Amino acid sequence: MADCGSEIDNTSCNDCGINNSGGITTTMINGRVPCQHKLNNNSGVGLGGGGRDGGEGGEGVIGGDPIGQGPRCVTIYKTETGFGFNVRGQVSEGGQLRSINGELYAPLQHVSAVLPHGAAEKAGVRKGDRILEVNNINVEGATHKQVVDLIKSGGDVLTLTVISVTPQEAERLEPCEDLSYASIDYSEKRSLPISIPDYHVRERKHERYVVFNIYMAGRLLCSRRYREFAALHMALKKEFIGFNFPKLPGKWPFQLSEQQLDARRRALELYLEKTCAVRVINESDAMQEFLYGRLEDDGDQGLSAVDLKIVLPDREFLTVTVPKAAIAKDVYEVICNKIGLDNDTAKYFYLFEEVEYNFERKLQPHEHPHALYVANYSTANRTCLSIRRWLFNLTRTSLSDQALTWIFWQTIDEVNRGHIFAGERLYQLKTLQDASRKHEYLKLAQELNGYGDIVFPHCPCDSRKEGHVVAAVGANSFKLHAAKEDGTLESQVVEFLWKNITRWEIDEEGMAFCFQYTRSDNRPPRWLKVFTPYYIYLQDCFDRIAEEAKWFKGKK
Repeated sequence: MADCGSEIDNTSCNDCGINNSGGITTTMINGRVPCQHKLNNNSGVGLGGGGRDGGEGGEGVIGGDPIGQGPRCVTIYKTETGFGFNVRGQVSEGGQLRSINGELYAPLQHVSAVLPHGAAEKAGVRKGDRILEVNNINVEGATHKQVVDLIKSGGDVLTLTVISVTPQEAERLEPCEDLSYASIDYSEKRSLPISIPDYHVRERKHERYVVFNIYMAGRLLCSRRYREFAALHMALKKEFIGFNFPKLPGKWPFQLSEQQLDARRRALELYLEKTCAVRVINESDAMQEFLYGRLEDDGDQGLSAVDLKIVLPDREFLTVTVPKAAIAKDVYEVICNKIGLDNDTAKYFYLFEEVEYNFERKLQPHEHPHALYVANYSTANRTCLSIRRWLFNLTRTSLSDQALTWIFWQTIDEVNRGHIFAGERLYQLKTLQDASRKHEYLKLAQELNGYGDIVFPHCPCDSRKEGHVVAAVGANSFKLHAAKEDGTLESQVVEFLWKNITRWEIDEEGMAFCFQYTRSDNRPPRWLKVFTPYYIYLQDCFDRIAEEAKWFKGKK
């Protein structure tokens, strides 16, 4: 906060109560004066900025002590150092009415600091002043962001309606405002596609009760009974004291009719929509536990059936019904049984999750696909789960017609992504993009660089001081393509033949994949680290290469 001049407007201003002689009067509207205020962040950093060209500050004439005189209007002109005061207050909207000088107001922002001899002080702003209006717009109960936007929109002239209070009154008001409200930011909101479209009756241990089915973007999250909603409500109110929660439908001691149950369903849905829209509340432990829950604590909910949409390599969608707590290994088995995939073909594919654009990672056998499925509700795709090839030695393996068809479609996808470098043969490949010509297409694709490789997103590597690398795992070698930090490929490519890679491991603490390779000229082996968030998947790829090598070694 820097020094800045200000002056009281000497022209007529009926709304603000400023007379032509420069004195300040109080304009009462319906027994109260609207208020204006300038709001800043909770750290108390003042809003600065350039001032008016040639603007000089003039002192305002304040008619005596403003404390107890009610709301008053002041005009501040910004100079090269800003308005000269800081503001603090709540960051949520609304709140409980509080008495200020005997009058009830919604929570107000207050002036937390005033620059000596600055613009605000010369205009008559005092530390502790409560702000009612900013530029003739009432801001009682307004959020921090709303008021800051109003101040910025006014340019170099700021008109505030404020109420001055005694230091004792300020101490009484500020603990509630600063601690209960300002400590948590409720202003960041987002619309979530959460809904409760239906409910059903559940019987368990000789007890019969109604549970409400909660969906996110059409995907079933969980089913909760009313008392679980009530417990959530109490937990959230204890954690977020300053938030004005929507009303939860009340208890009813008698059995509810269908009409009453549907009314309760709609009320609970509205409650979740409003609370989950506030990011800090939606991401709290209480809400996350309520929506997703720990599968081992879910009671019989882990056994409840859920639908999962899976995209197949031929771009067709498959829906399977599995227990909510089913692990990837069991879900993949259900998929294979539904398709009629034989055991030999099934081992060449697996369940993957799309985690980035044009990149999927293989699920670990113990992971829960449903948890991933509902967590990716914000993606544009209908599902984040897919079946993809889990085989590197494509030319040395005897494959069924079903496997060849799936590999054919995935190869087209990899050509389109640029993972297979088609070059001048791209047009020829496009003429063969028909399942009936899959053998011709794959025969041509086998001759191209990158065929059968799994390409990872760009990431740092300890072999490069600047820039990133793009890792590619293939049947013959492991490649590191040099890239810029934005992922743009460069010309340099380092290739490590599998016979030269002697060891590999993961560094969980450093989130890195490490491998050792031998070097020529009798130099000692060297370790390299690839710092990728997919280090476990990269290790799986290396393990799979070693496993496939044993297959063919056994056949020989």
